[in-house]
Amino acid sequence: MKEDYYDILGIGKNASAAEIKKGYRKKAIEYHPDKNPGDTKAEEMFKKAAEAYEVLSDPNKKARYDQYGHAAFENGGFGGGGGMNMDDIFSQFGDIFGSAFGGGGGFGGFSGFGGGGQQRRVKGSNLRIRVKLTLEEVANGVEKTVKVRRKVQAEGVTYTTCSTCGGRGQVTKITNTILGRMQTAATCNVCGGSGQSIDKKPNEADAHGLIQKEETVSIKIPGGVEEGMQLKVSGKGNDAPGNGVPGDLLVAIETEEHDTLKREGDNLHYDLYVSFSEAVLGTSKEIDSVTGKVRIKLEPGIQSGKILRLRGKGITSLNGYGAGDLLVHVNVWTPKEANKEQREFFERMQNHENFVPNPEKSDKSFFEKVKDMFS
Repeated sequence: MKEDYYDILGIGKNASAAEIKKGYRKKAIEYHPDKNPGDTKAEEMFKKAAEAYEVLSDPNKKARYDQYGHAAFENGGFGGGGGMNMDDIFSQFGDIFGSAFGGGGGFGGFSGFGGGGQQRRVKGSNLRIRVKLTLEEVANGVEKTVKVRRKVQAEGVTYTTCSTCGGRGQVTKITNTILGRMQTAATCNVCGGSGQSIDKKPNEADAHGLIQKEETVSIKIPGGVEEGMQLKVSGKGNDAPGNGVPGDLLVAIETEEHDTLKREGDNLHYDLYVSFSEAVLGTSKEIDSVTGKVRIKLEPGIQSGKILRLRGKGITSLNGYGAGDLLVHVNVWTPKEANKEQREFFERMQNHENFVPNPEKSDKSFFEKVKDMFS
């Protein structure tokens, strides 16, 4: 079982944004590779701290984690940091450390390969797409195949060390202030932080040695996702110049409205209309569900407003705990018009004891039914 993100950072579940950042900085400095060379356990803790911070520092991801736990980021990771490597961490969170390791706001020049003194690898830009799902796909999970146009490094591109930054990817600037001389570091504007300049490239490549290429990407979407959730497919964004880290493909989830089923959390609702005769005599009906058609039996004398619960026929829970229910709301349809023969029949039955309302104690009121539905 994965460790709790709050425990990893040593903070409480009600921690503020500043406390989350402080907790991450403390843990990351403690387990930083420059401080623990060759220590695989420290490196693992360093990655765990970065993964926890990536989730808890984002209000949307934090809200999903607080509600669903680690299950919110399974099967492709909905923004979770489970697939983060050293380059991801350095490119995203380097500014957290300030000057803790030298290098004016970076990671002391850690390259992500276990050595010091090299430039940090830059990360390519992210790509964003939208994927629309049917209610059946949302309920059961689905694997989608999409075509993405992304920038990749062209064949035949060669690089040389950037003469401006000397391969560090950063340039240092010293400024005289009233407080004394201050040293700051900024991304090299010549190489864009890669530490490399293009030596040779084919004509079709851009200034960074990249070309557009269409690729097919497979996306595994777990059951239980909701409108607006975002899935991250690591490494399927644009390539970065040189030996940089590819960006990510961010997939926004959209859901289509179903003709007969309405979603409420993990439960589904279905309005079933039956005739007065069917309600009196009883019947069986075929209704929609997210796994196909199902047949249900209505007992004779069923009342309008009755709610039938089909357990496990709802949406698969995102946290992995089974599935919700399908709630069938029975509505007895009263004819708006009646012919002479029909009117005479109901006039004779109007005062018959079988037609006089006589609810039993087991017949719950509307408010009791609503209460049971949400409990």
